[in-house]
Amino acid sequence: TGHYLRSRLVRIMPAYVVAVVVILSLLPEADHPSPMVWLANLSLTQVYVPLTLTGGLTQMWSLSVEVTFYLVLPILALLAGWVPVRARVPVLAATGIASWLWGWIPFGSAPGLNPLTWPPAFFSWFAAGMLLAEWAYSPLGLPHRLARHRVLMAVVAVVAYLVAASPLAGPAGLIPSTPAQFAVKTAMGALVAFALVAPLVLDRPDTPHRILGSAPMVTLGRWSYGIFIWHLAALTMVFPVLGVFSFQGHLLEVLTLTLFFGVAIAAVSYALIESPCREALRRWENRRERQTAPTRASTVRPRQEDAVAP
Repeated sequence: TGHYLRSRLVRIMPAYVVAVVVILSLLPEADHPSPMVWLANLSLTQVYVPLTLTGGLTQMWSLSVEVTFYLVLPILALLAGWVPVRARVPVLAATGIASWLWGWIPFGSAPGLNPLTWPPAFFSWFAAGMLLAEWAYSPLGLPHRLARHRVLMAVVAVVAYLVAASPLAGPAGLIPSTPAQFAVKTAMGALVAFALVAPLVLDRPDTPHRILGSAPMVTLGRWSYGIFIWHLAALTMVFPVLGVFSFQGHLLEVLTLTLFFGVAIAAVSYALIESPCREALRRWENRRERQTAPTRASTVRPRQEDAVAP
């Protein structure tokens, strides 16, 4: 658990903190953030604190949800240990489906607080990954056979995406959706993620992936976290450069410039922040392992000698 939490902390927080400081300090859309906005964003608690999602950082609500899940995952793993192995998949699936009802719960939340951005609303997304983890260590069965039909999984992902982009999942723009629309959008998000990841997780171990394993895709994978944390700031800068506003067209120009600036900043973030921090953690853990190894050896050796003593 300690290694898991340290690795998540070092992978997420250094680059994130730098992004928050730069964006809140320099981006005009941040609009002179209050101390509460600073504190909520630096601590990734903005989905729980009213009116703290701010310009250039509004996408971080999903990272806040993700980090909350990382924190409770050891507890969920402990609880899963009490569930019979054969019951884990049905329990995970049922819990994920039940989370789609979150939008109908009548919360009396404070103004500026949106319960639809809280972790339980998106448990189906995490349940999809947990189901894949269960099946990855299970004997070959129907999930594996279905996942290995890449065309089928691609069709499922495309159809689910189209449904998520349709009026069934809510109106265009940032207009709030109904509980039913929110449930559809969340369910389709889980299905898209599952259909994209399942062919990789449940495939044969020796199966080559020429496209995803290529150097450009591997590099983009390394930069993907930086692209996520910087893309909205890049998008916010692109609008005044082009003289346009959001949801007013000019898709090709906006997308091209946003990708250019977002990927460039992400590459710098990975080279100067993310990779050095992960390497520092790796060196620290190696030193810690070497320091504790003699102690473990001294406690094990007498027992081994006792076991073979006449």
